[in-house]
Amino acid sequence: MHDLIIRNGTVVDGSGAPPRRADVAVAGERIVGVGQDLGAAKREIDAEGLLVTPGFVDVHTHYDGQAVWDPYLTPSSCHGVTTTVFGNCGVGFAPVRPGAAPYLINLMEGVEDIPGTVLAEGVPFNWESFPDYLDVLDAAPKVMDIGAQVPHAALRFYVMGDRGADFQAAPSEDEIARMATLLEEALCAGALGFTTSRTIKHRARDGRYTPSLGAGEPELFGLAAAMRRAGRGVLEVNSDFGPGEFEILRRAAELAGRPLSVLLLQVNNAPSLWRETLAHIHAMRDAGFAVNGQVGVRPIGVTWGLETTINPFTTHPAWRALSALAPAERYARLRDDAALRRRLVEERPDDDFTRMIAGQLAMAYVLDEHYDYEPLPAEHSLTARAARRGVSPWQEALDAMLECGGKRLLTHTFENYYDGDLEVIRTMLADDATIIGLGDGGAHVCTICDSSAPTFLLTHWARDRKRGARLPLEFLVNKQTRATALAYGLTDRGLLAPGFRADINVIDFDALGLTMPEVVYDLPAGGKRLLQKGRGYRHTFLAGQETLRDDEPTGVLAGRLIRG
Repeated sequence: MHDLIIRNGTVVDGSGAPPRRADVAVAGERIVGVGQDLGAAKREIDAEGLLVTPGFVDVHTHYDGQAVWDPYLTPSSCHGVTTTVFGNCGVGFAPVRPGAAPYLINLMEGVEDIPGTVLAEGVPFNWESFPDYLDVLDAAPKVMDIGAQVPHAALRFYVMGDRGADFQAAPSEDEIARMATLLEEALCAGALGFTTSRTIKHRARDGRYTPSLGAGEPELFGLAAAMRRAGRGVLEVNSDFGPGEFEILRRAAELAGRPLSVLLLQVNNAPSLWRETLAHIHAMRDAGFAVNGQVGVRPIGVTWGLETTINPFTTHPAWRALSALAPAERYARLRDDAALRRRLVEERPDDDFTRMIAGQLAMAYVLDEHYDYEPLPAEHSLTARAARRGVSPWQEALDAMLECGGKRLLTHTFENYYDGDLEVIRTMLADDATIIGLGDGGAHVCTICDSSAPTFLLTHWARDRKRGARLPLEFLVNKQTRATALAYGLTDRGLLAPGFRADINVIDFDALGLTMPEVVYDLPAGGKRLLQKGRGYRHTFLAGQETLRDDEPTGVLAGRLIRG
């Protein structure tokens, strides 16, 4: 007798095959049958009218710290994610020498917008080596399977000390050899990859560029050679892709003999660069390299509100005078003081931040129940709304943020929306050289709220899109399950077939959707973050154990550390 049978569901098995009506049988941690007449089970679920999919695999998160204080790894576990990989973009918390944690916190705060106070209280740093860190992760209770990668910045700082924080400082041959030895040890202990950042967008909280920005060929190639010796791991790169960059990465990947995964998105200052990058990816694939581009599923939206990290008035002296107030008191002051509101709107500071925001108001929108993440700038932007009311966009922004008791949020389509629609993202998604990434779960905690990507992927692209062609549901499920799993060598998951892990979602597709983003104060030290949950997840199983039922956690913490 089986432990579980999910009967009568519409199975989208993760392979890319069309949906079919079938039952799924589970014994222990494994799927043992998909089809009809599978016999009896101790527990049966009637999935009539529901989708049955593999658990989602999210390979681009930043739960490096949160994994040790939050066993539920929210919000990813609210969106059908059963496997997550972190340590991306060259930042993380191991290896770390005793007393050196403040720099890694400073870097993570700047690059990934996780408050230093949260990290200082929430992360125990009761490890030094990367294998030690893996052991701590292994022991921590968790609702999903997790995998960790070795971050370049932490490795460099560990070996080079304070010099390692300077992106212009070149390591000696001995230091490169030491970094390579530690990387090889970490990969052999179970790290899933090595990650580096080569983008000027990444700075520490104190303004210094990320240490790996200027890493030269001897350093990169020394680390690539360590990956070859270990014979395992993915090389993940976040880069600005300047002239000659892809040739360097091609040589590193060739030396490593390991898969290369690069971030792929449209940036406003070079809106066609992503096409060049994708062409480089295809050229490498044609030459026999294992390489992919990690793509997003919607505009990367910077969120503004009265309680978020930034809003259009962040540098205004009148706003700064309110910054120390509790949220409710700040809202009350703004609501009741018309002169204060006029000052915010009419007496704008002459500074770079305010000038930047002025240029963004025409691509910023109100996050209300009508927002579908593919808005028309000429109709839906703050500038357009303000014109209809006969007020300034600044007035429109302030009035909107004061709605719902000061809880209303705005979003600026920061990247992946240069043309005012999602056709670029559709092209990226449809390409066979891309996988789903960029959700950034655990990062940008009160600035960006994109870790709800798996739910949005299915709802917008398969069901709800109005401004262009959709994508087949089976294609999207494959993209978020089997394709992401295989990109990291996780061959035992992402597919509903006999012998595979029983990581399963049972989804009410008609009801599937997103809650409105909100600011909550549930991080260590009372830290705040944006939270957007999913709805419509009837059941989520991890290795045959039910972890989510009717959008609520069951309390089962069946997750494990994946070692490469």
